[in-house]
Amino acid sequence: MVPAAITNALTIDVEDYFQVSAFAPYIARDDWDRRECRVERNVDRILQLLADHGTQATFFTLGWVAERYPQLVRRIVDGGHELASHGYGHERASDLTRDAFMHDVTRAKGLLEDVSGQAVHGYRAPSFSIGRRNLWAFECLARAGHRYSSSIYPIRHDHYGMPDAPRFAHRVHGDLLEVPATTLRLFERNLPCSGGGYFRLLPYPVSRWMIRRVNAADGQAAVFYFHPWEIDAQQPRIDGIDAKTRFRHYVNIPRVERRLAQLLRDFRWGRMDHIFLRGGATAPLKQAA
Repeated sequence: MVPAAITNALTIDVEDYFQVSAFAPYIARDDWDRRECRVERNVDRILQLLADHGTQATFFTLGWVAERYPQLVRRIVDGGHELASHGYGHERASDLTRDAFMHDVTRAKGLLEDVSGQAVHGYRAPSFSIGRRNLWAFECLARAGHRYSSSIYPIRHDHYGMPDAPRFAHRVHGDLLEVPATTLRLFERNLPCSGGGYFRLLPYPVSRWMIRRVNAADGQAAVFYFHPWEIDAQQPRIDGIDAKTRFRHYVNIPRVERRLAQLLRDFRWGRMDHIFLRGGATAPLKQAA
């Protein structure tokens, strides 16, 4: 059984299918406005799913999306959800200079706040792209006025990851918190159990068991994430991509919405800011080295 006091954080990275980092070698950024956009209809489906289950969540939203779909941003906020930043144009933080990163996060935060009329406290780097080589990014986030980040994944991965990072919420620059994507510590390794492609690949009972284990054994809230395109089995297929990218992107997409509905029934979920900015982290916060 999950401890009654644990409320986990449900998060959605609001980007469209053609903005996925793995597609960057195949889709030019200049082509984005010529692609069929499906993010609005997919987010509306997610909002209805959350409303049906009485659940609030955090939407890490691209400034690019907010600029083109301001009414969608307002529907997110009107639904009682937290609006947070995913940067402006889905550029990996690890690919940007300090000045370019500062420009990106400031631009995105300003757009989201102008559209929503609310302060934006949270930030998540595209592809969890803050790591050992660009920890300076936390100083930029603090300067921009963010109160927390969810930009590190403490695992080994071919595109991202910082396996030696703390597994749970910790201070990284002044009062700025880093709230990593959740991992399960097993066999002296951090195993991913936060959603995304792993949620599509693994049988649902395995994902459920891992989250329950984190809640019960660590006494911690889990941070779960997914993308609007992951519920969209009718999204246009991208031609010419390699087999590994094709498998990672499309595996089990038709099953995701049903799995999400079960996930909402099996656990208590809430917003990142309500859980981590109101004293909701269940372990003492530590200053990162």
